[in-house]
Amino acid sequence: MSTIDFAGLPYYEDVSPGSGALPPRAWTSTSDAHRLSLNGTWRFRLSPTATTEDESFARPEFDDNGWDELPVPGHWVMHGHGAPAYTNTVYPFPVDPPRVPTENPTGDHRIAFDLPEDWPAAASGGDALLRFEGVESCARVWLNGQEMGVFQGSRLPHEFSVGGLLRPAGNVLAVRVHQWSAGSYLEDQDQWWLPGIFRDVTLLHRPEGAVRDFFVHASYDHRDGSGTMRVDSEPGGRVTLPGLGIDIATGETVTLPVEPWSAELPRLYEGELVTEGERIPLRIGFRTVVVEDGVLKVNGRRILFRGVNRHEFHPETGRTVDLATMRQDLLLMKRHNINAVRTSHYPPHPAFLDLCDELGLWVIDECDLETHGFVDLGWRGNTVDDDRWTPALLDRAGRMVERDKNHPSIVLWSLGNECGTGRGLTAMADWIRGRDTSRPLHYEGDPSCADTDIYSRMYPEHAEVDLIGRRAEPPLDDPELDARRRALPFILCEYAHAMGNGPGGLSEYQRLFETHERCQGGFVWEWIDHGIAHPELGYGYGGDFGEELHDGNFVCDGLLFPDRTPSPGLTEYKKVIEPVRIEGDGPAGTLRITNTHDFADLSHLAFVWSYEIEGLTVADGPLSVPPVAPGESAELKLPEPPTTDRAGEALWTVRADTRGQVSRPRTAPAARPQRGLAGSGTIALGPGIFDAASGALTHIGGIPVTGPRLDVWRAPTDNDNGAPWQPDPRYGLIWRKLGLHRMRHRLDAVEPTDEALTVRTRVAPAATDLGLHAEYRWTADSDRLHLTVSVTSEGEWSCPLPRLGVRLGLPAAYGQAEWYGGGPGEAYPDTRAASRAGRWSSTVDALQTPYVRPQENGARADVRWARLRDDHGSGLRIDGEPTFWFTARRWTTEQLDAAEHTPDLRPGNTVWVNLDHAQHGIGTHSCGPGVLPQHHLDAGPAEFSFTFNMA
Repeated sequence: MSTIDFAGLPYYEDVSPGSGALPPRAWTSTSDAHRLSLNGTWRFRLSPTATTEDESFARPEFDDNGWDELPVPGHWVMHGHGAPAYTNTVYPFPVDPPRVPTENPTGDHRIAFDLPEDWPAAASGGDALLRFEGVESCARVWLNGQEMGVFQGSRLPHEFSVGGLLRPAGNVLAVRVHQWSAGSYLEDQDQWWLPGIFRDVTLLHRPEGAVRDFFVHASYDHRDGSGTMRVDSEPGGRVTLPGLGIDIATGETVTLPVEPWSAELPRLYEGELVTEGERIPLRIGFRTVVVEDGVLKVNGRRILFRGVNRHEFHPETGRTVDLATMRQDLLLMKRHNINAVRTSHYPPHPAFLDLCDELGLWVIDECDLETHGFVDLGWRGNTVDDDRWTPALLDRAGRMVERDKNHPSIVLWSLGNECGTGRGLTAMADWIRGRDTSRPLHYEGDPSCADTDIYSRMYPEHAEVDLIGRRAEPPLDDPELDARRRALPFILCEYAHAMGNGPGGLSEYQRLFETHERCQGGFVWEWIDHGIAHPELGYGYGGDFGEELHDGNFVCDGLLFPDRTPSPGLTEYKKVIEPVRIEGDGPAGTLRITNTHDFADLSHLAFVWSYEIEGLTVADGPLSVPPVAPGESAELKLPEPPTTDRAGEALWTVRADTRGQVSRPRTAPAARPQRGLAGSGTIALGPGIFDAASGALTHIGGIPVTGPRLDVWRAPTDNDNGAPWQPDPRYGLIWRKLGLHRMRHRLDAVEPTDEALTVRTRVAPAATDLGLHAEYRWTADSDRLHLTVSVTSEGEWSCPLPRLGVRLGLPAAYGQAEWYGGGPGEAYPDTRAASRAGRWSSTVDALQTPYVRPQENGARADVRWARLRDDHGSGLRIDGEPTFWFTARRWTTEQLDAAEHTPDLRPGNTVWVNLDHAQHGIGTHSCGPGVLPQHHLDAGPAEFSFTFNMA
């Protein structure tokens, strides 16, 4: 990499933070000072380079009538000007810091505005500030023809003093925004590249004596229940908290009994900061965050993060996210037991943090910093280890801390993400510690933890987490650093990659977090799929917008679909992390309820029981549960089972806000009589008609049937295909190379007798000697057809199977499904915690999970029986012995495998039904570990049975 003299480069290639902006300060959503939103419709012109147009557009008299219109906040690429582009780690331009390409899309923005009639006159004194909450990636600003300055740091606020330039009417604000700048090297954050003014623009009046900055210090002593508060303000004034009877001067300290703030009990005290020129509302939460005895504690208690990583995203507006959507996200998190957010990988819109304070979530506030694109260069030239970039790094750290310092929800500052190591990071850590001693520091990218207070990792295997939890991880070379790191608390800042179908292995991670005091939870990657609304494709991902370089659907890796519909992964996560655990013994009638909250007891929950036969409730009622304290359990007795003449499997279900279940033993069905009949060209066996030559079932009770025959293929999930940087085998690729997607079926024998029909086959892919021998044994009574499938493997299978079962086809009219077993949503061997036994119904269409990139989906676990019916209520019932995995869809697995987007899937004339004896697990190998061994489906002897009858 060349050595560059940074002097003389254009401003957008300047490594400094910029010029003209005021020092950063605390953000407040409102005060009694005047403010004017400049959000709205602006005039817009796009140029292909940074120098295509001159600066004349900034003059007030410039005629912009021929320009387009653009909403601000907004990204121009989301409104028909250019296109979005997605990369995970690579920079989409030559790596030659701080230089950027000549092809540098540049958006000129203009808005004319008048001051409100009640805006204070200039003669009254004071000032006015022009505030930008976020612009990507470099902005140059003029007001009424006067240049105000230049700034970088896309997800951070910048303010300019403009009071002397304002006019009562006819003000013109002009902003030139460059897509690429030196700052782009610091913002390689695994997301869409979306240039523009994407957060609010506001004009703020600052009266004489207005608050320039303020810092709320509010700690809590768990030993005596007291809170200590001091508010520093410039200039000074008074602080009132009526709920606590506080009325003190700024800078004074007061200690008194308070209720503490926590994510579970987010107690905020409403108050006010009053100076000579301004009144600012306050919401103060008392809490103390420390690392003590190797554990992260809040208010004296170890906390457990049940977290998610969150990029700001909306499928139609990109990183422009409105307040209602922010609140919707946080309410969804709370409803799914999520208690923590890591703001990957930049500070969010400040209003989001207000909501976290109000609703109660722990927050890791992460700096607007990632240099991941240097990783493939061996970190050669990494900007965080170049002293010339340190002022920019310190500016970013300062703007984060100063803006967000008064939020009780923030319990950790994070230096950034995936930047390797360097002197700039150390400088940031030193500055933050000097400014705020109330919060520990986080950064994952340095395994020595030299600058951090938390040991943080991404995507370690379960076995490694277990070692770390026991503080028995492999040692560092430096004994002093090793001893220091070994004494730190441990979190997974990213784990369980939620890409496509998955993530699997969540339950096993959670048990480790609950077993080891050091392991304090983690943050699933990530909250929402970043699919961009597309008129033909449904939701587009990398490569769908003409990108030269892209990382495909790796951008669709969330627990929510782009439209904010919860995925099965979110439902699973909710169950795995639920803070109330319900366990029991149905036959013994005993129940154990455990409270795993950190602070809240269970007095806010109502518990109910129900007694169900074959999924139908025969009795229910309230369950009296004491207000179990955090970390405690209660032993209870279930009611006596009600008397009923209903036959079938009996289950107790106990529900609170989350649900648990205990069951009574299931009685095996009685053996059924069998007899067989043969005819010319066909074989009739009970309600079944078979082709005499092939032994293939063609009808059941008059319903045309295709199959069933052995099936081992599934459309590989993103986790099946795996990540090249992980050591686990990428089984999706192995299966395809082996040819499991093109298995051939050889008929070896059709053997009818008076009582049965036996069909023997060999199922195998081309070009290998591996195979599976499948024997189908059919028997029947007058109205039921019974199938037993026996499977043995041939050859040395070096990989697990995707699935093992049979597939059959029914006419398209049979599109109504009902089943008794696991539900209501999909489940797989390592994603089945949320699957609850019951009687469920759905259309076949609704059984599908609409992953942005189509893949295996929709299986229901532990199914005892399933029905498929037409609109008139007639159809086919299938009972399994043992229980089976049930899947039904209107396209074949091969069609599902070939699809790239949901609209590629078009219903056909057949409902294809998979009745699986077993499935391979899901894992999280799209970025993390593969499937745990206990969830592998190894090729080997298997036998399973189904009974078919008209429903």
